[in-house]
Amino acid sequence: MHTFRTLDRQIGMVPAAMARTLGEIDRARGAESAFRGEHPEALRTLSEIARIQSVESSNAIENITASARRLHQLVAEKTKPANRGEEEIAGYRTVLDTIDKGAANIPFTPSVVEQLHRDMYQFTNTPAGRWKSVENSIQEVLPDGTRAVRFQTVPAIATPAAMADLHERFAAARDSGEHHQLLLIGCYVFDFLAIHPFRDGNGRISRLLTTLALYQAGYEAGRFISLERLIDDSRETYYDALRAAGHGWHEGEHDIAPWLRYFLGILAAAYRELEGQVGTVAGRGSKREAIHRFIRDSISEEFTVADVRKAVPAASQSYINKTLTRLREQGAIEPLGAGRGARWRRLKVGRPDADPVERFTVPACL
Repeated sequence: MHTFRTLDRQIGMVPAAMARTLGEIDRARGAESAFRGEHPEALRTLSEIARIQSVESSNAIENITASARRLHQLVAEKTKPANRGEEEIAGYRTVLDTIDKGAANIPFTPSVVEQLHRDMYQFTNTPAGRWKSVENSIQEVLPDGTRAVRFQTVPAIATPAAMADLHERFAAARDSGEHHQLLLIGCYVFDFLAIHPFRDGNGRISRLLTTLALYQAGYEAGRFISLERLIDDSRETYYDALRAAGHGWHEGEHDIAPWLRYFLGILAAAYRELEGQVGTVAGRGSKREAIHRFIRDSISEEFTVADVRKAVPAASQSYINKTLTRLREQGAIEPLGAGRGARWRRLKVGRPDADPVERFTVPACL
C-alpha cells in the first residue's frame, strides 16, 4: 500500500550492502537447485525438520506452544488437537502443507489471503477468513506478559480497499520487472503487517504469505531451513526492524530499509545454513544414523530422550525409544533410572577407547 505508492523512492536505489545480500541469495539459489539433483535424501530429511520447526516457531512467536511430543503428533497428523493452542498449531500446519504442495497453483489475491486465514483457524470456533471489523494494532508481548503497541494499523473500514490496493500494486510491480522480486516481497509483507487486515493471526499469516510469495518467485530455502525459526531466534530484531521502518508509514514518509535489511538477512542466513546442513545431513544419512551419531559424538556420556529429540527433530519419540531400546539390547548404552526423564549412558566395550556405537549396527528395520 503506502510502500508501493512510494516504491521508486523506497527501492529505486538499492544500497550497496543490500545489493550484495541480494547477490548472495541469488547465487545460493543456484546451489539449491544443484542440491536437488545431488542430495535428494538430505533435502528430504531437512524438509521434515524444517516443517516441524516452522510450525513450532511461528506459533511460539505468538506465545502458542505445545509439548515436543504433542507437537510431533500434531505435525504428523497422528492426533487431534486437545485445546485451543493445539487447534491453532494444527491449522498452521494445514496451511503450510497447502503452500508446500501447491504454491505454483495458488493465486496471490486478497480472496486467497482470506481463504488461507480461514483455513488456519479451521479447527477452532473462531470466525475467520474475513477482514477485521474492529480496530486493532501491532503489539508486542513483553517479558512480564503485558502488551506494548508497536504500530497503529489501518482502520477496519478502510481495510478491504487497502488490501485490494496492496495486491494490485504488488502484482503490477512484480510484472513490470523493474525491481528485484525479493525487495517487492519484503515490501508486500511489511505493508500487509502495517494494514493488519485480520482481527487476529496477522503475524502467522504474514509468515505463511512470505513462504508462498518466495516459492512463487523461485526461492525455496524455506522448504529445508525454517524461516520461522530464524525469525523466532531473532525476535527482538524482528520487532525493532518493523518499528524502525514504520515511522511515517501512514503519510508515505517512512523508510523501509531497516525492514528490508532484516528480511533479506533472514533469507541469506537460511541459504547459508542450507549449504552447511546439506553436507552434514548427506554425510550422516538416515534418522537412525543421526541418532547413532549424536550418541557417539556427544561430549557427555550421559543424555536424555529430550537431548536426542533436540538433536534429531525429525525423529518421533516412538522412533527414538525404539532405537535406544535396540542399542541397549546390543550393550551400547544403559538406562540410568526409569520414566520419561530418565537418563542414558553411553558404554565402552572392549578397548577402553572403543566407541560401542561405532561397533554396534542398528538394524535397518528401525
